[in-house]
Amino acid sequence: MPLWLDLLVRVVAVMVGFLVLPLLVGQAEHKVMAHMQGRVGPMYAGAFHGWAQLVADGVKFVQKEDVHPHGADRTVFRLAPIVALFPYLIIILTIPLGPNGLVAQRLDIGLFLVLAILGIGVVAVLMSAWASANKYSLLGGLRGAAQLLGYELPLVLAAASVAMAAGTLSLPGIVEVWRPWWLIWQAPAALVFFIAGLAEIRRPPFDMPIADSELVFGYMTEYTGLRFAFFLLAEYVGIIVIAGLTTVLFLGGWHGPFADQLGWLWTLLKMGVLSFVIIWFRVTYPRLREDQLQRLCWLILVPVSLAQLVLTVAVKSLL
Repeated sequence: MPLWLDLLVRVVAVMVGFLVLPLLVGQAEHKVMAHMQGRVGPMYAGAFHGWAQLVADGVKFVQKEDVHPHGADRTVFRLAPIVALFPYLIIILTIPLGPNGLVAQRLDIGLFLVLAILGIGVVAVLMSAWASANKYSLLGGLRGAAQLLGYELPLVLAAASVAMAAGTLSLPGIVEVWRPWWLIWQAPAALVFFIAGLAEIRRPPFDMPIADSELVFGYMTEYTGLRFAFFLLAEYVGIIVIAGLTTVLFLGGWHGPFADQLGWLWTLLKMGVLSFVIIWFRVTYPRLREDQLQRLCWLILVPVSLAQLVLTVAVKSLL
């Protein structure tokens, strides 16, 4: 295959996944929440099981007026939703879907790149908060910055544990050397990574920066129409990214029966299960207070991730 055609196929495949998978997660969230909480609304749009609910939401966002606050910094205000969304596209490029090079871009330092780009999320939060010229947005932005900067540490430490175990920073390389017994050995790191990932994408119960009962909608208060939809899309893409990284780092990625033929399916199934768990958390657990959120990070997740690093070093030295 010519180089230009190979590049075109990879870019198109990533863009399709970037646009389709978050919509599937959004539709699943509507239905799962409707069943778990007895919501009747999402079951009526389009008649059969409310199949057109997501389409109706899209039409609603398109029709809404694009409003800017009078005192807003319009340039930064407009850029913030793009900054929140774009880094996830870069991360999806590096997540392997299956064996035999089924990844858009294989990098020897893929894990390092992914963790660095995840940190850009705090920039988008601060941009939207400051540019909105709204005290509720500013409070939400400061809460978001404190949360993201805090949970970045256990996230990186948990990822460092599995990278040390695999002896590589390449995401496909980690999957290739993964063994089933790692499910037990790296279980604490997997749990820390998953919880910290939820906090990084600000999903309930870690949604203190957008606490609607206190801050209207936090740093997104002044956003309407498509710009607000971009923030929601970034949240759903974030679910895909966290589920994908957890699958690749801790659940063996494409490993499963007939991996050479169906490896991509195993990866998608594991990501789907983790996405369901993320939605289930939203329905089940109440929002953490700010003190509870920080206590969980610094007194539980950080010590557990450090202990996991020590365990990994001990096991590696014995093998």
